[in-house]
Amino acid sequence: MKRTIAKAWKTLPSAVRKTIVGVIGSTLIILGLLLVVLPGPFTLPLIILGLFVLGLEYAWARRTLERVKEQGAKFNPLKLFKKQ
Repeated sequence: MKRTIAKAWKTLPSAVRKTIVGVIGSTLIILGLLLVVLPGPFTLPLIILGLFVLGLEYAWARRTLERVKEQGAKFNPLKLFKKQ
């Protein structure tokens, strides 16, 4: 099933693929940014998912996602709760 979806995706014209990816990825990122201001959960996962979706077609999104992964690997949540 996964192979048939991937094969069908590759048969679409590039402009159609980029439009679909752009709309879905941008929507996820905008929702994630709105949740920073508005009350709601899942802020960062939506932004990261949006970058992942955009990374399917755009190199700049793949590079940005790699930088986010590197910064996330450096983050240690135990330091936030360390007693002083």
